[in-house]
Amino acid sequence: MNVDLAVTCDYAIIDRFGKLSILGIFSHIWVVKLPAVHPRLHLVLHLKGRRTEIGEHGVRIRLLDDEGREIINGDGTVTFAEPPAGVLDISAGCVLVFDVPFQRAGKYRFEISIDDEVKTEIPLTVAVGPSSPAPGGGGVH
Repeated sequence: MNVDLAVTCDYAIIDRFGKLSILGIFSHIWVVKLPAVHPRLHLVLHLKGRRTEIGEHGVRIRLLDDEGREIINGDGTVTFAEPPAGVLDISAGCVLVFDVPFQRAGKYRFEISIDDEVKTEIPLTVAVGPSSPAPGGGGVH
């Protein structure tokens, strides 16, 4: 079982047919001041495996700071059903939504584990932005 896609974004949805739509992928967050909470951060995962991996798999998500301190954690499971005849790969998408607290600026990372094995990390940085947009309308995004 592997993580085929892992991103942070402004919004994501999986429709009733399993199609994943993602808006506003980012890896940096500007805040006005610290501490801060980034509301409604969407973490998107797409998991892929082989037909032999049908069944239940444990998934663990941790947000860590640059010193390895845990900010957020969560555990869950994903269950893969039998795919149609002739299909060799199985896949599943998931969208998790967090209000993420940040005490200080710096580097962070989401660590994604499947069946107790770290499969990928998603880097994220946080910084305090300028208090007003630059002259001429060119603000920081």
